[in-house]
Amino acid sequence: MTEMRPIDMQALRIFLATAQDCSMSKAAERLGISQSAVSQSVRLLEDNFGTPLLNRSARPLTLTGAGLALVHRGATLLDQAMNLRGAVIEASKGIKPSLRVGLVDSFAATCGTQLLQQLIRGTAQLSVRTGLTPNLAEALARRELDLVISTRSVDLEGMANHLLLTERFFIIAPKKNTSTCRSVPDLVELAKQLPFVRFNAQSHLGEQVERALRRVGISPARRLEVETADTLTAMVAGGIGWAITTPLCLLQGARSATAVRHSFIPELNAERRIFLHVREGEYDELGRETFDLAGSILDGPV
Repeated sequence: MTEMRPIDMQALRIFLATAQDCSMSKAAERLGISQSAVSQSVRLLEDNFGTPLLNRSARPLTLTGAGLALVHRGATLLDQAMNLRGAVIEASKGIKPSLRVGLVDSFAATCGTQLLQQLIRGTAQLSVRTGLTPNLAEALARRELDLVISTRSVDLEGMANHLLLTERFFIIAPKKNTSTCRSVPDLVELAKQLPFVRFNAQSHLGEQVERALRRVGISPARRLEVETADTLTAMVAGGIGWAITTPLCLLQGARSATAVRHSFIPELNAERRIFLHVREGEYDELGRETFDLAGSILDGPV
């Protein structure tokens, strides 16, 4: 009778990454290891189970029947193992050995320092990633991050989405030679005078702004697109054009904020939500503590 050795969880993680893209090279790049290490890990599992898991003669790689079964059951097993790690850490109520946090740019630039000052007190090693919501959500799904603050609810099984903040969109325009926008007709007139400064189309905020404009029948020419809120505010302050932004984003561009005029138009009926995401059953206590902490920071002076 063949002896069944315990499953190596790191090898299982590497195999699942390989199966996701059907590529050892892509799995190696994503995990930050060599391709030979990926190949060795998959071989380890195949030796353990006594059967091939990948059909290496096909390009791209394909899963054998055994490999397909391992993907379905292995993902659940890996999740449970990760949940166990979090549960043990939570139960100890002591210093967490490591914590990986992802923050959407506008939150990181305005509230991030205060939040991280508190989190680092209870963590031996704190790793922080900032960026756009889609990138942070993908990293959370791949278990590269433990806690994320972003602008979109993450639709993953076992993920808790805590609503931190809802903020309304408003118009910003150069103070010189412009007047306050109070209605959609005012906005139409502004769009005739100046170019529209857009957020990057790949950003969630950029998508929301475009939808808000379409709802009121405005479609400005695509002439200028920027990636960050501080750049957008600076462009408007410099008289280049007008834009739609949010209070946190305006704070991110605080150096230029005094040189812009801002106006609310009720007909836009658009707002942005900011969420805190953690995995249920894994970092529940940390999620509650961070939610309360972030909420107090948002309520107070930034």
